[in-house]
Parts: sequence; C-alpha cells; structure tokens
Amino acid sequence: MKIYTRTGDQGLTSLIGGTRVPKSSLRIEAYGTVDELNSWVGMVRDQDVNQPHRALLKHVQDRLFTIGATLASDPERSRMQLPDLLDSDVAELEQEMDRLNEVLPELRHFILPGGHPAVSQAHVARCVCRRAERLSIALREDSFVPDLVVKYLNRLSDYLFVLARWMAHALGAEEVTWQPRQSA
Repeated sequence: MKIYTRTGDQGLTSLIGGTRVPKSSLRIEAYGTVDELNSWVGMVRDQDVNQPHRALLKHVQDRLFTIGATLASDPERSRMQLPDLLDSDVAELEQEMDRLNEVLPELRHFILPGGHPAVSQAHVARCVCRRAERLSIALREDSFVPDLVVKYLNRLSDYLFVLARWMAHALGAEEVTWQPRQSA
C-alpha cells in the first residue's frame, strides 16, 4: 500500500464518507489536533515514571483514535460503523484522578508547567488537549459533534494535569507555584 496518493496536492482531503474538504477546514483542524494530542500522550506514556500508568495511557490513545475517527467523518454522509466512546471512558479518567489525588498535596496555588522534562511533556499534552476541546466545541457550532467527545476531552485535560502533578511527586521534582507580581 502506498502512503502517498497525490489526491491532497491541491489542498483538499476526504472525510470518512467521501466528502472533499479543504485541509484548512475546522473539522480537519479538530481531528488533526486530536492526532497531535495522541502523539503527546504517547510521549507521556513512554516516560519511565509512568510505568504504572501505561495501560491506561494506551487506553486513552485508543479513545483518541475513536474521537479522531468521529471527527474525521462526514456526519451527513458517512455510513461507516465507528468505534464507541462511552460514559464509562469518562468515569475511568475520573476514578484515576481520584486515586492519584490521594497521594498529592492539596492544591492551593496555580502550578507553573515544569520541574522535570517528563512533567513538562504532560503539561504540553494537557494544553494540546484543551485546544482539541476548543476546536471540537467550535466545530459543534456548525456541525454535529457528539457531546461525549467534548466531555471526554475536557476530563482528559484534567487527568493530564493531575498526572503531571503525580509525576512531579513521584520524581521528587519541585512543583513550582505561580506567585503573581505585586503592584507597587
């Protein structure tokens, strides 16, 4: 199978269902950002500190592929049976956040991303997740996007924040808090 098809050389691509759209369309931007997020989650999963979280992070990547397929489909024309995203997928993230929070100090200040390269990668993934969520919400204004897609992305960004905090804790890295400058 050839990877290149030359069909996108004029700036168009096909959605699942066959509809041709500009590569600059909001739908392409949304599922492209989910794809970018999936790559960042892979980077986070590959960190040694995340050995205990690898199975869940792979599950997250599978769900992101499901979301990407949903966003890459023309809701009017696609007849392809897509994998399901379930409420239990959201609940899984919530349960894991609750479990991780049990060992973390109480959050009393905003946290600056950083402290360790692995922690920083989790924060980048969180930011990309928030962008994917915003793009999905914007797309939903003009086209069908399942509510569960937005809900999952919202909860995933929360999970990535808690995971970053847990990673800093596990690595013994300083959690740098934001100290706003006081006006003179």
